[in-house]
Amino acid sequence: MTKRIFGITGWKNSGKTTLTERLVVELKARGWSVATVKHAHHHFDIDQPGTDSFRHRAAGAREVAIVSGRRWALMHELEGEAEPSLDNILVRMSDCDIVLVEGYKREAHPKIEARRRDAKDRAPLSATDPAIVAIAADYLVTGETVPAFNLDDIGTIADFIEQQTGLNNAR
Repeated sequence: MTKRIFGITGWKNSGKTTLTERLVVELKARGWSVATVKHAHHHFDIDQPGTDSFRHRAAGAREVAIVSGRRWALMHELEGEAEPSLDNILVRMSDCDIVLVEGYKREAHPKIEARRRDAKDRAPLSATDPAIVAIAADYLVTGETVPAFNLDDIGTIADFIEQQTGLNNAR
């Protein structure tokens, strides 16, 4: 199955995570199954020192699966390997109606650019990224060649994503 992918991109503190979170809620409320991929540009760890799984990794396990009756997670240590591509991650994910991808500024999937007045950088990404098909901002955006939405207009943004990805024709 080909996955429908739509991205949320923008500079640090532009509202990407909040927009992604709100879109997940909205799309799920519309009956779609939604998955997300979050790209971290910095060193991160989802595990905490002292937990059993952390101890397994610290002992040298290349992969550690944590499984319970509510969820499971698989952590994979790269051990010097290159960061996997977005495509490599997507093929490992279960089927769903849509995958929202946060980050991955340089990938070619269609994206919405989040903009906030308080962002670390306010230089528009849309001018140099043809994959940006819309903008969502907390201020009035003018002079753009792509649609611009209010960052809080989640229903309209979700409508746009359904149209862009073909979700609205999937039922």
